[in-house]
Amino acid sequence: MIKELRGFEILDSRGRPTVMTKCVLSDGTIGSASVPSGASTGKAEALELRDGDASRYRGLGCLKAVANINNAIHSALIGKEFDNQEAFDNALIALDGTSDKHRLGANAILACSLAYARAKAKQEGVVLYKYFGRMTGNDDFQLPRPTINLFSGGKHAGGQIPVQDLLLVPVAAKTMDEALEQVHSVYLSASELIHEKYGMRALKADEGGLAPSFRNIDEMFEDAMKAIERAGLQPGKQMAMALDVASSHFYKEGKYDLGTEIRDSLGMIELIRSWVDAYPILSVEDGLAENDWEFWPHLKHTLQDKCLVLGDDLLCTQVARINRAVEEDAANALLLKVNQCGSLAEAAAALRAARNAGWQVTVSARSGETEDNWLADLATGWDGNQIKIGSIAQSDRLAKYNRMLELEQGDKLKIRDWIYPGN
Repeated sequence: MIKELRGFEILDSRGRPTVMTKCVLSDGTIGSASVPSGASTGKAEALELRDGDASRYRGLGCLKAVANINNAIHSALIGKEFDNQEAFDNALIALDGTSDKHRLGANAILACSLAYARAKAKQEGVVLYKYFGRMTGNDDFQLPRPTINLFSGGKHAGGQIPVQDLLLVPVAAKTMDEALEQVHSVYLSASELIHEKYGMRALKADEGGLAPSFRNIDEMFEDAMKAIERAGLQPGKQMAMALDVASSHFYKEGKYDLGTEIRDSLGMIELIRSWVDAYPILSVEDGLAENDWEFWPHLKHTLQDKCLVLGDDLLCTQVARINRAVEEDAANALLLKVNQCGSLAEAAAALRAARNAGWQVTVSARSGETEDNWLADLATGWDGNQIKIGSIAQSDRLAKYNRMLELEQGDKLKIRDWIYPGN
């Protein structure tokens, strides 16, 4: 039974306000959780409620969302008993009563959803990842394989280059510890390379990726290859790459403005194919804009034999958009971000829709994170193929990696193999 739901305004990894909730059950069990926010957001995402008061945090305050937790949500749910997580979340969704959660705020609803999950797991004596596993019927727990930011551009790094992230995929690592050690070595090699090349240290982007002043996208790829080799690893065989193109952010009037050139949709697909042919790229996220639906099937058919065609802004962790992508054969993998839909129950439904289509799933953090580590348990409990947290350079990211190291060493969980196309 719910005794108390209390919200707090805290700061995320960018120093911007976000929401934390404490859930107290009738027996005194307490669970708390904080929620992230994104910089690169899809138009179909559930609404983060912000205050809009320009005199405070430039309008980004979350006091309205916190007040909704402490008043409307607390009053409606206090003294109530729920059969499961879905019932609790559905009560929140019904209380909000809007399609995009703009009344109470997706940040308020998700913080309550996660805090309740933590409290119930603790009350029932269940490890959090196993509690999450019950929501999706999973009891075969493995650690997701990490995809880790090396270089960043786009909205995560002030737009030095249009592509948002180049990530490392330690495909041959047998353990999470080995995977992180290999990435650490490449990250340091890249830092040294950039210092030698430019005579200065590279800035770090929102998620900890290095953000040097690349002259063009090809230079980014070439420096990544050099960093992998300098670390003593074989590109492709031991260390591969993934891309978050985030094309929606440079899609203007039906064209893709790459800064150095402008391409139509077919031209953009051809460019991405040239990257995949030239470099060991295993996943391409948002290769086209979120509303460029007509050409997504062509992108998928062009790349599907070589890499994942991953939908983020295209899908926004929304069942309806996933179903449309399945019907139109527009993707073969989901980037799952819980705050895009605003509750655990809805994210679990999105996961089921993707799994029913035979898709792979990458569970993802956001650019504005906190030190909370629930994402590691979620990705493990929901049988995520991959996890995308960010780089290994900031405590908000390391909290999740450290949780997976804890699960590997303490619970003896194994890391998932990379599933290649056709396997």
